Amino acid sequence: MPLPMTSRLQFTPDLNICRVLNGMWQVSGAHGRINPNQAIQEMFQYMDAGFTTWDLADHYGPAEDLIGAFRRQLAASRGQEALANLQAFTKWVPRPAKMTRQLVEKNIDISLQRMGVEVLDLMQFHWWDYRNTNYLDALYYMAELHKEGKIKHLALTNFDTERLKIIVDAGIKIVSNQVQFSLIDRRPLVKMVEFCQRNNIQLLAYGTLAGGLLSEKYLGQSEPELMSLTTASLRKYKNMVDAWGGWHLLQELLTVLKQIADKHRVSIANVAVRYVLEQPAVAGAIVGARLSVSEHLEDNAKVFNFSLYEEDYRQLETVFSQSRDLYRLIGDCGDEYRR
Repeated sequence: MPLPMTSRLQFTPDLNICRVLNGMWQVSGAHGRINPNQAIQEMFQYMDAGFTTWDLADHYGPAEDLIGAFRRQLAASRGQEALANLQAFTKWVPRPAKMTRQLVEKNIDISLQRMGVEVLDLMQFHWWDYRNTNYLDALYYMAELHKEGKIKHLALTNFDTERLKIIVDAGIKIVSNQVQFSLIDRRPLVKMVEFCQRNNIQLLAYGTLAGGLLSEKYLGQSEPELMSLTTASLRKYKNMVDAWGGWHLLQELLTVLKQIADKHRVSIANVAVRYVLEQPAVAGAIVGARLSVSEHLEDNAKVFNFSLYEEDYRQLETVFSQSRDLYRLIGDCGDEYRR
């Protein structure tokens, strides 16, 4: 059954995306081995189900190569016109250093070659160290490559509001910022959302399921040892849960989510993603695609079949009111990577 029209968003004038993006961090090697051939065949299943938009990065193992191989097979089996239905958003994550036009273009060209495209749909730039202000030089050069046709749109990943303002004030056109945003991590609501709304910048949210912790699987379960968490995502977001309020409060949240999910006849994960999609400035939520390992296409599709009620938000607020303020504890979006 195809996804409803509400699953689509005109992200830019030339990019119509699925609001649930397929996250490819899961193929990076930090989530177990994958079978590349099987992974590509499953990518066809995602496309046919309506999940046409992929989020990847230069450092997500073979992610860019998988997109390239998938594009070749898609064109060979269905014709070149089928490629118009595919959107692939990559990232460049350089080590902070002196940025030259030659260095920037070289790395953009690597992504173009790996993905088998003449122009990148969206280049999402990440920078580790704000003390090194060469990130502005990198963005200026990428803006030039945008004008020259190698990049359709320029975006950011994990930039805070202060630096986002510096970039916008420098005259660099940014269409989106990818940030951690979930029922547990609501820091974007403090400053980021308001700034983005004023400056016509959209948010792509990751971590919406906290690596899988926001699911029935962990409802009523005792707190796991860190070593028993089998993926990098689970370990990362367990630490975030600990900072937010701990395992007991997570169980309270899961209990409330289960009540809301049952009312709407959906899953806990559906409610968690729906919450983020309903927040201002959010264009889409990234849900990890464990290609060749497991898939949740049928469940993910249910995200677009309901909306949260005011009473649902009131129920969630009873849990939020007990949690720690992650903005005061950690800082703005992305600050956890720069402490």
